[in-house]
Amino acid sequence: MSEYSREEVEQAFQHLWQVGPVGEDWEAQVGLYTDDCVYFDHHYGTMDPEQFGTWCNQLMNEQFPELYTAYEWHKVDGDEVVVLMQNRRDNPDPSGPPYLDFPSISVYRYGGNGQFSSERDYWDMGQAVAVGRAYKEACQRHDPDHPSRRSRLHWPESPDWAHPPPTDS
Repeated sequence: MSEYSREEVEQAFQHLWQVGPVGEDWEAQVGLYTDDCVYFDHHYGTMDPEQFGTWCNQLMNEQFPELYTAYEWHKVDGDEVVVLMQNRRDNPDPSGPPYLDFPSISVYRYGGNGQFSSERDYWDMGQAVAVGRAYKEACQRHDPDHPSRRSRLHWPESPDWAHPPPTDS
């Protein structure tokens, strides 16, 4: 049983998803964690919110600028939210699949006032390495500058909050 309503937890999660994985504003996402929040990644270890912001900016903007997060599903259970997502790269090989993915699961614990008190991330290193290698090879063959383009072409169609708003073209 949670001291927070399901609606409050759901709304906070959707907002976090829009700010971080969709908007890729990692510094703003840090503001959605309590001061004593603990972030844990099974490979990179445990971090406080400030460390998370610095690390996430470096990881997503410098080391892997081509990587983005595609929502699959989530479940609110009390004050926890479990979410399945795909770590996605658009494929520069026109004869291959449109994107290259490896899955991950995150577990968020809601701490009230629109903030989360913990996040735990789990993903398979073997799959991450294999997909990264396939992407790198496709870039070498078809478009060496592809990572710097930061293409984000294959967002999920729904729900509306799990992808950027349409742009006028």
